[in-house]
Amino acid sequence: MAQLVSITLQDTNDGRMIADAIRQDNPGVETLSMPGALKLDRAGDLIIRASTVSEKIGREWDPQEIHLTMISMAGNLDEDDDYFALSWNR
Repeated sequence: MAQLVSITLQDTNDGRMIADAIRQDNPGVETLSMPGALKLDRAGDLIIRASTVSEKIGREWDPQEIHLTMISMAGNLDEDDDYFALSWNR
């Protein structure tokens, strides 16, 4: 069984849009809604694509902006101009 990766986002307008993009691009992601936060878990890996978030937010989105919304994460980080990815095996 693959280990879970996780990202917790602030429950703000941008945070909800990023969470929607994560759910769209990562089948099987589980979301836990908490007061003020959204925790998203997935076995294996999780990728946040700039193109999907940009589509949801309605403007260009740079993956570096995730740091304005992110509360915590679990997994090894791989970051580029086009994505923000978490996994334990990369």
